[in-house]
Amino acid sequence: MLRLSSLRYLLLPLLLAATLSACATRPPATDREALAEFEATNDPLEPFNRSMYAVNRAVDTVVLVPVATAYRTLVPPPVRTGVRNALGNLRAPTILLNDVLQGNLARAQVTAGRFLINSTLGLGGLVDVAEWQFGLRGHAEDFGQTLAVWGVSEGPYLFLPVFGPSNPRDLVGTAVDAVASPWFWFGQGAVVEGLRWGRLGLTIVDTRESVLDSLDALERMSLDPYAALRSAYRQRRNAEIRNQGIQAPEAAGAGFGAGMGVPASAVPGAAAPANTAPAPAAR
Repeated sequence: MLRLSSLRYLLLPLLLAATLSACATRPPATDREALAEFEATNDPLEPFNRSMYAVNRAVDTVVLVPVATAYRTLVPPPVRTGVRNALGNLRAPTILLNDVLQGNLARAQVTAGRFLINSTLGLGGLVDVAEWQFGLRGHAEDFGQTLAVWGVSEGPYLFLPVFGPSNPRDLVGTAVDAVASPWFWFGQGAVVEGLRWGRLGLTIVDTRESVLDSLDALERMSLDPYAALRSAYRQRRNAEIRNQGIQAPEAAGAGFGAGMGVPASAVPGAAAPANTAPAPAAR
């Protein structure tokens, strides 16, 4: 019963993606100016998205920011790093699946090795022994990226409360990743279900804490924070698809609100982040 209830919630992004994709219309080729603007922003649902952005800011201000700030204040950095490492380790089976689906066996071997090493020597993933001792740097993959590698277009830009920036392709990817994860099917009962929801809540808090400074800077320094975040999200996702994206331990929050991580290049006057791969990696 609990599993069927969870599955119904996971189907909501699929239905929403299909509905909103059908609402997006591309300008005719004869209207070159409108077509150029459409392709540049990919945001034909902008009035809806801006209203959802306003709702998200309210939820963020009242709930997420205070919780994330308290988490940063009360939990020492080494403990937060351990939590992020463990969350990233729990995502390893999903990352491995997407590595394989994309035909990237070299990255799949790294992911499998990291999972085995960190789950054992790393105390369940709390310590990133795989990188520290063996030089195996982690990475993030999700089914949204896999669909992109397979040639599926992103569809119109979407903004959803809590989920943040997205698109139909990434919403479908989020739902598929959740269902494909072995942890979704492992065990049953109220305790196991509580652990699943606890993991989701901790992932949300960890993800929001990791971007407290960058999102605050974007809000303060951008004339149009909505447009700046839209641009940042698309930059980040395009980089991830080219294997230039986030790496462990930042991989912990990937797959949920993946676009909430704001690259420093999107913040006026900021320097490039040190953990971004400098050179493109072709698929």
